Amino acid sequence: MRWESDDRVRNVSKMMVIIVSVCVIAVSSIYYNYKFVRYDSEKIVFGATYMTMNNSFYKAITDEIEKQINDRGDILYTRDPALDVEKQNEQINDLIEMGIDVLIINPVDYSKVNESLKKAKEKGIKIIVIDAQLDDDTIADTTVLSNNYDAGVQCAKDMMRNLSSAKIVLLKHSAALSSVDRINGFLDTIKDNDNYKVVASEECLGQTEVAMPVMMEIIDKKIDFDVVMALNDPSALGALAAIKDKQINHEVLVYGVDGSPDMKKLLIDSDEVQGTAAQSPTTMGAKAIEAAYKIVNYEQYEKSIVVPVTLITKNNISEYDISGWQ
Repeated sequence: MRWESDDRVRNVSKMMVIIVSVCVIAVSSIYYNYKFVRYDSEKIVFGATYMTMNNSFYKAITDEIEKQINDRGDILYTRDPALDVEKQNEQINDLIEMGIDVLIINPVDYSKVNESLKKAKEKGIKIIVIDAQLDDDTIADTTVLSNNYDAGVQCAKDMMRNLSSAKIVLLKHSAALSSVDRINGFLDTIKDNDNYKVVASEECLGQTEVAMPVMMEIIDKKIDFDVVMALNDPSALGALAAIKDKQINHEVLVYGVDGSPDMKKLLIDSDEVQGTAAQSPTTMGAKAIEAAYKIVNYEQYEKSIVVPVTLITKNNISEYDISGWQ
C-alpha cells in the first residue's frame, strides 16, 4: 500500500512538471508574439528632427524617408530646429511624449543632444542618426553617413592636380562632425606639402546667408586667396556670391560638398566653381529607413552605414543629371 501511495505522489509530481512546462511554453509564446512580432494593425510612429530645413539636401532626405514611411502606412512627424540645439532638445522631448517608436536625428551639435537622446533610449525608442554623427556612438542604434573624410580628400586631390600651389580659405561648421571630417580630410591631404597654405579659416554654419558676409569680410581684409574649400554647397554658394559681389578678378577655385543641383549647374555656367563632392541624400534616406524597419522588427542590421561620395567637376559634369540629386 505504501508503494501505491508513493506511485501516486510520483504521478502527481510528473503531472505538475508537465503543467508547469506547458504554462512556461504558453507564456513564452505570448511574450514572443507581443515582443517580437508587430501586428498588421499597429502603425510604427517615427519622429525626425534635422539641424535645419534651410538646405535642400535635408529636404531630399526627408522626401525619401516620408515616401518610404507613407508607402508602408506608418506615421512620421518632422521637426525643424533651425540650427538651435536647445530647440532640438525640446523637439526630442516633445516627440518622446508623443509616443514615437523611432527617432531619426540629424544633430545640430554632436554632443549637446546626447542627454535628450539617452532619455529617448531609456523609453525604448530606437535612434537613427543621419548625415552628422554623435561624439558618443553608443547612443545611436545605427548611424548613416556619407564618407565625409573622403569628400575632403577628393577635393584636395583635385585642387592639387589643377594648381601647383594655393592660398586656401576654409569655411567650416565645427559643431557638425560631418563638416569636421570633410575639413580634416582636406587638410590631411595637403599637410605635407608647403605649397598649399590655409590663409583663413572661418565658421559659417553651413548656410549661404552666413557664408557670404564671412567671405566678404575675408576679402575686405585684403587676404590673398585663390581657393575656397567649403564644408558644403550652400557655403560654397555664399562664397561665390561674395566673390562676385566684390568683383574679384583673379582666378579662384571654389569647392563644396553635396552635389546639389545648384552647384552642378554652376559647374557648367561659372568659371569659379571647380568641384563638389557629391552625396546621395536619396540613398541615405532609403538606407536609414531600411535600417529602422530592421531594428523595430528585431532583424539583423548594420551599426554604421557609410555611403560613398563622388567628385563632380567640370571634366565629368556631363555624366550627371543637373536637375536633381544623385
